[in-house]
Amino acid sequence: MFLKFGNEVEYYSQKTFKSELVWVSDKLSPKLTPLTPLLLLSTSLLSAAQHNVSTDVSSHQHVIHPLENSTRPVQQSASPASAAGGRKHILLLATTRTGSSFVGEFFNQQGSNMFYLFEPLWHVERMLTIETGGTNATVAGPAYRDVLRQLFLCDFSLLESFIEPPPEDHVTAALFRRESSLSLCEDPVCTPFVRKVFERYHCRVRRCGPLNLTLASQSCMQKEHRAIKSVRVRQLETLRPLAEDPRLDMKFIQLVRDPRAVLASRMVAFSSKYDVWKRWAVDGDLPVDEDEVRKLRGNCDNIRMSAEIGLKQPAWLRGRYMLVRYEDIARFPMRKAAEMYDFIGIPFTAKVEDWILKNTQASKEVSGVYSTQKNSSEQVEKWRFSIPFKLVQLVQKVCGPTMTLFGYKFAENQDMLTDKSLHDLQF
Repeated sequence: MFLKFGNEVEYYSQKTFKSELVWVSDKLSPKLTPLTPLLLLSTSLLSAAQHNVSTDVSSHQHVIHPLENSTRPVQQSASPASAAGGRKHILLLATTRTGSSFVGEFFNQQGSNMFYLFEPLWHVERMLTIETGGTNATVAGPAYRDVLRQLFLCDFSLLESFIEPPPEDHVTAALFRRESSLSLCEDPVCTPFVRKVFERYHCRVRRCGPLNLTLASQSCMQKEHRAIKSVRVRQLETLRPLAEDPRLDMKFIQLVRDPRAVLASRMVAFSSKYDVWKRWAVDGDLPVDEDEVRKLRGNCDNIRMSAEIGLKQPAWLRGRYMLVRYEDIARFPMRKAAEMYDFIGIPFTAKVEDWILKNTQASKEVSGVYSTQKNSSEQVEKWRFSIPFKLVQLVQKVCGPTMTLFGYKFAENQDMLTDKSLHDLQF
C-alpha cells in the first residue's frame, strides 16, 4: 500500500514596532483504495503549485524587542469571517521535545466542547517514510495539510488510508497514542471491550474496544471546537489553504523552545538516535559538516522561517497566529494558558485550570521522559547542567538566528552556562 522561563516576553515585529502589538506569546466516505493516497498527493502537489506556495521568507526579517513588565497584548485583529459558525479549529505546531504533549493537554482537558487529536500525522509520516525511504518535504507537506483539513472537518477517511494495518469497516486497534485523546476514550466512541484484541495505545481511563472511526467522526461533529497537536509540519506556509478554507476558522499556535534545551532533551529521549552527539560530547573536535549538524540547522531554520511568517502577519494569518515559548509556559502555565484561550476566543474552563494546578508540581517519581506531569518551573533550567558546553557552542553557532529571534541569550562560557545566579538564559 502506498501509501512544554524569567519575565515573560512579548514581541513586536519590525514593521509594527511603533504602532501595533503582534501577539506572539459529512460523515465517513467509503473506504479508500490503495492508490487513493497517491492520487490525493498528486492533487495536493498540483494545488500547491497553483497557489504558488513558497517557503522563501528571506525578505521578511524581524527584530525582536523583549518587553519587561508589559501589559497583556491586544490581539491585532479578529479572524476573518468564515462559515465555521463560531467553531474554532486549533492547530498546535511544534517539534519534538518542546513540551507539546504538556501544552496539548490545555485543549485535551477543556471538557465536553473540544475534540482533540494527538499526533494523527504520525501515520502519514510513517507510511511516507516506508514507501520512499525518507520523508520528502515536497510530498509530506501537502499530505499533512490534506489530512489535517479532513480531520478538522471530522472526516477520518483519508487518515484511514495511512493506518497500518488497514482498518476493517472503519475500525482499528492501531491508532497512534489513542489514549492521549480523551475524545477517543469517552462515550459513545468507547465501545465495549473486546478480549483477544491487542491495542498498544489503548485507553487508560477506561476499557474500550478497538477504535471505531465512524463513531469518532460523529463525536467530532457534535463537539463545538476541534484541536490537533502535531510535531510534523515543517513549514507554516504549507497550511495556508487551511486558513483560507471558509469551512474552517483556523488558529495556529506555534510552540518553540530553546534549541539547546531541545538537543539535551532529545539526547535522553531518543538516546539511540543521538549516539553521534553523545560521542562528540566525549571526544575531540566537532565536525561542522556532519549530516547531524545539517539536520539541526535545517530544523532551526524551518522553525525560524515559520515564526517570521507568523510575526509578519500576512492577510491570510492576521488574527490567526500566536507564538509561544515553552519557557514562558513552564514558569507561568496558568497565565499563558489563559492567553491562548483568549487568543482563540473560547472560554478558559475550570477543568483546564484544575489540570494545570495538578500537573505543574509533580513529584520526581512521575516526571518521566514522556510524562505530562512535571514541576514545570524546574524543567526550564535542567538542560544547562546536563549538556557539555562544547555542544552548547555548536548549537549557538548553527541556530544563532533562531535563538536571537526568540530572545534566548548566548552562553559565553561554561561558568555562564551553569551559573545559577543568572536564573536563566532567556531575556
